[in-house]
Amino acid sequence: MDLEELQAFLHVVKQGSFHAAAEVTGTPRTTLRRRVESLQARSGVPLLESSRQGVVLTEAGRALADRGQAMVEEASALLSSIREIGREPSGLLRLVLPVGLPPHLMAPIFASIRSTYPRLRLSYEFSNDPLSESLVDVDVAVHFGEGAPRGPWLSLVIMRVQERLCASKEYLARRGTPASIDDLARHELLSWRAPGEDASAWPTRNGGKFPVEPALLATDIHLVRHCCLAGLGIALIPDAMIDEPTGDELVTVLPELVGRERAVRVTVPEALAEIPKVKMVLTHVRRFLREVTG
Repeated sequence: MDLEELQAFLHVVKQGSFHAAAEVTGTPRTTLRRRVESLQARSGVPLLESSRQGVVLTEAGRALADRGQAMVEEASALLSSIREIGREPSGLLRLVLPVGLPPHLMAPIFASIRSTYPRLRLSYEFSNDPLSESLVDVDVAVHFGEGAPRGPWLSLVIMRVQERLCASKEYLARRGTPASIDDLARHELLSWRAPGEDASAWPTRNGGKFPVEPALLATDIHLVRHCCLAGLGIALIPDAMIDEPTGDELVTVLPELVGRERAVRVTVPEALAEIPKVKMVLTHVRRFLREVTG
């Protein structure tokens, strides 16, 4: 496929007309039209239809537009990877992360990367569900999950954390320590709402689930953890077992009965996987996490 033709098609789709695309890109309208017509000839089916408002995608055109931008990004990434071979990682590395990662872990990771690769800048974006975001403008997505997402992605497990019941010592001294799952019904329960999961069904160590009525449901793990530290209830949250810098500690509740292991994964577009700055930073972060978490 001719990338110039594909880019012309995408520009026209984004701007809604040949005239608008020509003004934005500085490319003559006749050139854009010729490239799009050539792309349609190659595909053998109409991709655009004219309307009073401009152009409208056909079903085939919509399919190409959905995948075409990623193809252009992949081609650009491939050229970048060639240019960066043998060089120290530099430029901007764009990451999307799940909401609620502990700042006392994220700050040392950032400091470690910057001290090792001073020419590299990081851009962090946070999402309740990182994989639901458009990954076209992202180099690395960090998320929870055992399975890799479908599509042209490379996905690796960088660490595993325990999802466990936690409570502060003060809360347990005040309300008592539950001795069974049934005892939880008499407590204030705080639950992290994981993407695509029911936060009102908690996991057992034998692979089952049981219903609960949480007083708090939140997509932010850090918020739930801090409510737990404040003595507001018993929380079910993923925990890397890294102590808070304040010295505050959470006590594990019903460790033999409730909880499970969760994988933390990094997912990158396949075309970016061989770019030195992506490979080197991922290797660095995995080594750092092994040292911190043991």
